[in-house]
Amino acid sequence: MSYQHIDYEQDGRVAILTINRPEKRNALDKATRLEIKDVQERVAADDSVGVLVITGAGDKAFIAGSDLNEFGRMNPLEAYRFLDTLAQRLYTRFEELDKPVIAMINGLCLGGGCEIALACDLRIAAVGARFGQPEINLGIIPGSGATQRLTRLVGVGKARELIYTGDIIDANEALAIGLVNRVHPAEELRAKTMELAHKIASRGAFSLMMAKRATRMAQEVGLTTGLAFEALAETACFAGPEKAEGMEAFFAKRPAKFNPSE
Repeated sequence: MSYQHIDYEQDGRVAILTINRPEKRNALDKATRLEIKDVQERVAADDSVGVLVITGAGDKAFIAGSDLNEFGRMNPLEAYRFLDTLAQRLYTRFEELDKPVIAMINGLCLGGGCEIALACDLRIAAVGARFGQPEINLGIIPGSGATQRLTRLVGVGKARELIYTGDIIDANEALAIGLVNRVHPAEELRAKTMELAHKIASRGAFSLMMAKRATRMAQEVGLTTGLAFEALAETACFAGPEKAEGMEAFFAKRPAKFNPSE
């Protein structure tokens, strides 16, 4: 599939999805969302991809939200169908991928853009990035996951403050409250993010899958159920070839080679 509104490339075992609508601050319209959906399934089916990085074109915005020329004109039923298919479900698919997903946040990360970042495993931001859920200023609320994911990530009190006020915060505050994992100068953002992505991609695909499933389970079930899943996931790892390679490399005092094709 050729893409009109996104760019897709691969650097070793790291795939990079770039929202390429800088004239719209990379706001998401329906056509862009459908292309994102195609990339999700492409990454899921491609064993040569170990990590997916998401970013925005230009230096102004990661994703500034939904394209209000489309979204703002929907009636209630249209809005519900949109949220169910091309918003909530689309963003949740990033969580469901058995590969780590990293948001490389190079600018404005607002509304639906922030909700995509929340659905990623890790969030790496440029110093000048800004974050917020400003939907309340439009007479609506975040409807693509922020009321749930932001609350789990930063705590109910801070999530309510950001959602109730619609305030925009900078990258340093986002780091302080746990919204992002790391902050780098803009000129270092790509190099630092790709360094991290390649480091993760060098790990075993099966153990990464189990780690992602287990940590996601921690957000959705009670401790007893989560621990039971963790034990089963670890047992599955013991049955796979990555455990043998990892142990052999440890005792041989050499780096493990989980991906022989590299």
